[in-house]
Amino acid sequence: MVATLSAPPAPIPAEIAALIQTALDEDAPSGDLTSDLVVPADARCTAELRAKATGVLSGRGVATEVFQAVARQDAAGPVEIVWKAQDGARVAPGEVLAVVRGPARTVLRAERVALNLLSHLSGVATLTSAFVEAAAPARVLCTRKTTPGLRNLEREAVAAAGGTLHRASLSDAVLVKDNHLRVAGGVAEAVRRARLGGVPVEVEVETLEQLDEALASGADRILLDNPTPELVGLALQRIGDAERLEISGGVALDTVGEFVRAGARVVSVGRLTHSAPALDLSLEIVDASE
Repeated sequence: MVATLSAPPAPIPAEIAALIQTALDEDAPSGDLTSDLVVPADARCTAELRAKATGVLSGRGVATEVFQAVARQDAAGPVEIVWKAQDGARVAPGEVLAVVRGPARTVLRAERVALNLLSHLSGVATLTSAFVEAAAPARVLCTRKTTPGLRNLEREAVAAAGGTLHRASLSDAVLVKDNHLRVAGGVAEAVRRARLGGVPVEVEVETLEQLDEALASGADRILLDNPTPELVGLALQRIGDAERLEISGGVALDTVGEFVRAGARVVSVGRLTHSAPALDLSLEIVDASE
């Protein structure tokens, strides 16, 4: 791969390579019937990857690897990708994001899987960028509400657009949520048990009473779930440090500013990854030869 604006993406981890192969097998389990019948085996092409809407690009590395994986399988020659934009860049309709050159059958078989991943990840980055702008100066965090198998890629898209990464998995940090509280028998007992782990403890609460109990029990951070801006202000009066308070639930682009004006400085948004619309992209062949 040749990149024009930044260093080439890092090598693809084994789990992402396996994900790509699963997607390719799903899309062409016994080959690309149409291309095999219509496109000569020795045909080559040049294609342009274009933006069809305004957004933020993310996913160059995985998209590149889709083309390279198919090229290795087809053994008909290499695929060259020259990127014109880097991850995190804002793109406009009609903008050429990359030029792809190689065997036509290879390019066509890789096209849909590469676009599916790139469009989805760019959609995550686009929505994240919008939230980051609307929530300034607060930090916007992603959550574990991710597409199975795509979490690492979606987190990279969030980071590329200026978002902040929350815990990547249940193994990374202690976050005592409502169901934990029900099983443990309440806030105080749950925090007591969690602190035995010797790591920072964050507790999800819904009321000021629960918040007071969590603070009295020694919780390091508070996650205030589904609050109103007024509740955020009251919570901050009790906590005294905006960085210790995370708000989550029901935060939309048109309401996040209200929470920030109330004092919130850490906002987690599940929709960044579970509801981001895909960015409209296309791959158009601009030159073909046999």
